[in-house]
Amino acid sequence: MRAALTAALLLLPPSLAPALADPLPERASQVVDYRISVRLDPATHQLDGRERLVWRNPSADAIGELWFHLYLNAFKNTKSTFMKESGGQLRGIEAASGKWGWIDVTALRLADGTDLTANIGFEHPDDDNADDQTVMRVPLPQSVGPGASVTLDIVFKAQLPRVFARTGYYGDFHMVGQWFPKVGVLEPAGMRGRAETGWNCHQFHANSEFYADYGRYLVDITVPTRFIVGATGERKARRDNANGTTSYTYEQSDIHDFAWTADPGYVEVKRRFSAKGDVTPAEYEQTARLLGRTLDEVRLSDVDITLLIHRYRLPQVDRHIDAAKAAIKYFGLWYGRYPYRTLTVVDPAPGGGGAAGMEYPTLITAGTSFLLNYWPLSVLRVPEGVTVHEFGHQFWYAMIGNNEFEEAWLDEGINSYSTGRVMERVYGRDTAESAMPGLRIGEVDTLRMTNSPEMRFDTSLQPAWTYSPGTYGFYSYQKPEIVLRTLENEVGEQTMARVMRTFHERWRFRHPSSDDFFAVAKEVSGRDLDEYFTQTIRRSGVLDYEIGSATSVKVEQPLGVLDRGGKRTQVDERSRPSAGAKAPELYDTTVIVRRRGEVVFPVEIAFKFAGKPPERQTWDGRARWKKYEFTRPQRLEWVGVDPDRKVILDADWLNNSFRLDRDNRAAVKWAGAWMFFVQNLLAFLGM
Repeated sequence: MRAALTAALLLLPPSLAPALADPLPERASQVVDYRISVRLDPATHQLDGRERLVWRNPSADAIGELWFHLYLNAFKNTKSTFMKESGGQLRGIEAASGKWGWIDVTALRLADGTDLTANIGFEHPDDDNADDQTVMRVPLPQSVGPGASVTLDIVFKAQLPRVFARTGYYGDFHMVGQWFPKVGVLEPAGMRGRAETGWNCHQFHANSEFYADYGRYLVDITVPTRFIVGATGERKARRDNANGTTSYTYEQSDIHDFAWTADPGYVEVKRRFSAKGDVTPAEYEQTARLLGRTLDEVRLSDVDITLLIHRYRLPQVDRHIDAAKAAIKYFGLWYGRYPYRTLTVVDPAPGGGGAAGMEYPTLITAGTSFLLNYWPLSVLRVPEGVTVHEFGHQFWYAMIGNNEFEEAWLDEGINSYSTGRVMERVYGRDTAESAMPGLRIGEVDTLRMTNSPEMRFDTSLQPAWTYSPGTYGFYSYQKPEIVLRTLENEVGEQTMARVMRTFHERWRFRHPSSDDFFAVAKEVSGRDLDEYFTQTIRRSGVLDYEIGSATSVKVEQPLGVLDRGGKRTQVDERSRPSAGAKAPELYDTTVIVRRRGEVVFPVEIAFKFAGKPPERQTWDGRARWKKYEFTRPQRLEWVGVDPDRKVILDADWLNNSFRLDRDNRAAVKWAGAWMFFVQNLLAFLGM
């Protein structure tokens, strides 16, 4: 970190909020308009669909082709890029042999009837896999001019896979995600640093999710009447048909995706978040002061909550609902009002865990187990954590439409940071993950178990499909959360809260880049944070400070020929003062502090001398090591780097302190190993 950055972090006071808040946009700029009708055959788990798409050219260039995502083709065969990268498993769940998924576009025409079906081709922009069919390209007979629109009529047939990687079926349970031909994002020159206008439409990868433009969806869903349906948006109509089916109509604007679910085994629970009843006047006032906003700017809206849950997990109804209300409340207070009228929380059927823990606009899937109905596992906060996290994606994915293919940390990392803050606020700082007697687990406890000095081979800012095996989660979720928490500890809660609020206000319903977040953080904090984000997000360095050595030894009477007061005196063992003499005792103390990692960050060093309170010094952390020397009447008892544990990014806290009489780091290490076991248990039960 540059010296200027260090000085800024140490000397500058937190800045005030911007003089004027960014207005919170009410509507997105509409690029797409989808009108889809789909019919589910639960016997074959197939979809028959018709789609009318109106696409508006948002650029200043004439566009002669359209690019689409056909995500279900990721499950078509073992040759797809997704299957090659994943090895046929995701989040511990394997693809079922012979239960493939696919999507065929059987007809594609312009509104005037011009048939473009023969023009369809497949692209593979990310690799050389000519067998991958998850990206479709359609040349147009006539270019679409700047600001002009084109209307397409599409007929498609899709086969859902056995539930796997967020979508599919298990028995009668159907989670229908990424199921229709979805147009990619045409990025105009200048958007996200792009040099010239072009399509951003990546293949479906094992470690990536979704990126799309905002608009309106009007969707008719037809299923057998015995099925209970939930979907993105507001239900506008229900119609019972003569053939034993029922059609549901859902509509929602200002979104960039649509998902739905159907299962006759759902128990439907209806609740309501009340902006007046679930938030106190004092909480509105505290939020307004924290953010530097008016009361009107932090006011929330009512939300109708639908929980679709299976009877095996009915004891967890209140846990899901309470967590959803807490998420609506705190995400809304901190970042801006949730603008939609509905939220649907889906509890996947037993056996349908591949669909758990996923987000779509106004619809999320939870993650839990019936074992969590019973003590002692009932005190593990898995249902709450998953519900809060997936709702959080309504803000960091749905409303802040970042490109998760290329900058996953901007979605998952910021949402993980936000989730952790909500969990701590609602369930306690030390019990955010577990309140089990004798095993209280906080957010930071589980977070730090993912970090180590060995995590140095990838960066948080790289395409999602380019990570070394097993590291995507750390660099996209945990490390960015650690980076943001460390920054919050440095700049202060109020400044960090205003950074996050301003970023959301400025980029709601838009497509920001990492540079846009860095710019807001620098502007609102009034600090030069470029080098901090370069080191921690753009690069792969590790932050690790340690106490290399510490000694504190009694100063003995010097021997030899000594010049004192203009006289020369010879002192030897016989002339040294006897042990009974009351000569003043002094101790020479030497401490070596070292920077083991590449990341530079200012740290505090605490020195505890016998009979004295700890004293602190600040080191800019730039050199590889620094020596501290003292001659004091007191002996050093212990010394520690970052004694308040503010620098959560430090990869190894075990080497941060040194006690001269005894060292209990081994006990701490065993405690960490036990915590690691518990974390894996949580992961097994939850997602």
